[in-house]
Amino acid sequence: MSSVYEGATPGFLVWRLSTKWRVAVDRAVSPLGLTHAQYSVVATLYGMRRSGERPSQRRLADHTGLEPLYVSKLARALETAGLLERTRDPRDPRAVQLALTERGVEVTGQAIGIVRGLLRQLLEPLGGLDGPRARAFVDDLTTLLGTSLDPSTETPAQNETEQP
Repeated sequence: MSSVYEGATPGFLVWRLSTKWRVAVDRAVSPLGLTHAQYSVVATLYGMRRSGERPSQRRLADHTGLEPLYVSKLARALETAGLLERTRDPRDPRAVQLALTERGVEVTGQAIGIVRGLLRQLLEPLGGLDGPRARAFVDDLTTLLGTSLDPSTETPAQNETEQP
């Protein structure tokens, strides 16, 4: 481990890794006209489409962890770019359903291939994507993502000693 990270808190390391990943994905998908956030939307739609689902903006927001208003903004930009279409849900006229266009499917497929390459690079030090350390890392991340975070349950003493 680099000496710059010695003594770093887990929160700082999570933040640095997430920032490193976002920047790498932003750079990698920018030639396709996408940002990392837009990639998150189209790649999620791509996967949901493969399972036969045409989600609402709200469902997509819940699935990605992005704010619904942000998903709406991203969807509008992606619609303008010709990568997705937004239609009213026939069962709920207040809801907007999202679907990739043919061009969106093509661009997303390319982007997924690029991001998979980045993921292989990221996990190489852990023995590769299918290695036991990478699987354990995924299990740990899944556990952490399933943990509820509520700042109101923290005690003042805990807040004073912990840094990002």
